[in-house]
Amino acid sequence: MTVTSKDNQWVKEWRRLNDSAKYRRETGLFAIEGARLCGDAMRSGVTLQTVLYTSSALAVYGNVVEPLLASAEQVVEISPELSRHMSDTINPQGVFCIAKMLDNSLIIDKINIIGTYSALEDIQDPGNMGTIIRTAEALGLDGILLSDGCCDIYNPKVLRASMGGVFRLPLMRVGDMVQTVEALREKGLTVFACVVDADAIPITEAGMGQGSVALIGNEGNGLRADTVAACRHRVTIPMVGRAESLNASMAAGIILWEMCRNK
Repeated sequence: MTVTSKDNQWVKEWRRLNDSAKYRRETGLFAIEGARLCGDAMRSGVTLQTVLYTSSALAVYGNVVEPLLASAEQVVEISPELSRHMSDTINPQGVFCIAKMLDNSLIIDKINIIGTYSALEDIQDPGNMGTIIRTAEALGLDGILLSDGCCDIYNPKVLRASMGGVFRLPLMRVGDMVQTVEALREKGLTVFACVVDADAIPITEAGMGQGSVALIGNEGNGLRADTVAACRHRVTIPMVGRAESLNASMAAGIILWEMCRNK
């Protein structure tokens, strides 16, 4: 039976999860749209509660949709009109999933003392967050630590911008960043505060590499002062133009490249 009503419980559930970070936190579930992202989630071990799909999606993306249907706890066929109602895109693919969140809790003991990590403090823009995750995965970082002030990693814009990196790269929620910095230092990692300051060490001279954590701050305000104070090393990207700073995701890309180049 093909569902056509906007009032269907699973259609309403998907829309609410897609729109509300609060509801995602309360339920431990999140929404995914698109054949590629849904397939990436499944192959990465994300538990799929519900798959909603159109008959045309099954015909066009059968190599992705069929495994989704086989792995999901429940499946719902929907009409093309309903797919357009649910989607944020002009031409939806007709594949939607309700999935269970991954365990993103931080266990310091699992941090590799010869690994390379980034820690993000209060990154608010979903596009920046997704781009940083995608870049970190591409460059081979071992994981990203996220402060409580960061935007929701299950925001639809983060999922799309990360190109599935949210499902594959270890992402770890931390509480107080100052306490986290102290715990990382005690474990033996070198923690670098990335700042816009001509007096800081240029990243090309800092020796960032294995056993390092690069802290990157908020788009407008950078790192908090107490977080910077907790780090023994301050580094910066040398700039010769008139721009005072770089976009957060662009800065992160340059910093993470330098870290991985020295691995």
